[in-house]
Amino acid sequence: MIFQGVNTIIYQLMQYELTFLLNDEEELKNIKSLIESLGGKIVSEEKWGRKTLFYQIKKNTSANFYNYIIEMEKKNLQELRKKLNFNEKLIRYLLLQKEVK
Repeated sequence: MIFQGVNTIIYQLMQYELTFLLNDEEELKNIKSLIESLGGKIVSEEKWGRKTLFYQIKKNTSANFYNYIIEMEKKNLQELRKKLNFNEKLIRYLLLQKEVK
């Protein structure tokens, strides 16, 4: 949502839930810096631990599960998705918009 004043445009930050699977914990720094470089802010982060996958994904049978709640302008969301898709070390991710309560 965009609010427009006389000479100012204010973009409302939307909240998103990013859940992803990694094998390499060093890649966490890259994902955090990617979010911050696109003007996002990590509100909360959780590590759900290493879990065995029900079926192989990219030849992996287990992975570390992470969950972030992030705030970001909607206009930067497509760029975030594009960069996450090209990340070879990221096994899988799910990015959802959180409901406003």
